Amino acid sequence: MHEVSAILAIAHRDFVKLLRDRARLVSDFAFPLIIIGVLGTSLQAGFGTPGGFNLLTFVFTGVLGQTVWQSAALGVISLIADREQDFSQEMFVSPISRYSIIFGKIIGESLVALPQALAILLFGFLIGVPLSPAVLLALLPVAFVVAIFGGAFGVLVLSNLKSQQSANQIFPFVMLPQFFLAGMFNPIENLPWFLDILSRLAPMRYAIDLVRDVYYAGHPEPVRVALLDAPTNLAIIAAMFGLFMLAGTTLFVRSERNR
Repeated sequence: MHEVSAILAIAHRDFVKLLRDRARLVSDFAFPLIIIGVLGTSLQAGFGTPGGFNLLTFVFTGVLGQTVWQSAALGVISLIADREQDFSQEMFVSPISRYSIIFGKIIGESLVALPQALAILLFGFLIGVPLSPAVLLALLPVAFVVAIFGGAFGVLVLSNLKSQQSANQIFPFVMLPQFFLAGMFNPIENLPWFLDILSRLAPMRYAIDLVRDVYYAGHPEPVRVALLDAPTNLAIIAAMFGLFMLAGTTLFVRSERNR
């Protein structure tokens, strides 16, 4: 119970920080809505309708998975801010597991990502994306799983970064290629062999594919959209999560000790 209380306290701190950061609130909500509204609608008008495939829902599910996953991953950058303010030192000398500290940060950023998921779902409903009550209920826990997965990836990437400036420079190079390799708004089933290898290594791919598993189970298309079934995606996500947590936490704690 002592460890659980520590995890919840750290998670609550990160969620309260979001509510006080109006600039982040606006940017976090605006970007995915613009992508769905502009890119999704234009692709549907130009290619989806003539081809008989709903590209709006394809982009919608891709942006939903990408936004939740990336929001949690980027949010863990607050570990760097805490380090620069020496707040992380205070946490690491407390009598709780370091894994509890890291997991509390991930839970907090996952809670931050959930309001974004709700906003995207509401926006999708307003622009005509088919959303049944059963699919909505199923997508919420999936969004939380995706967010936790993204947070673990963020810990791994940030574990050896020394400052927020270096994190802000590195993250675009880590995230941007995954937009295309994960199939956020483009099909990736028949990629050239070298891109297929990179795509299979991209963690975001499995987050987006899991969201599509759940969505298209309730709103099937005439062609198969999801690349893998939900149990396979969940197994891969669980394995990657364990690896990211173990390696990321170990490297981050080591860097703290070497300061």
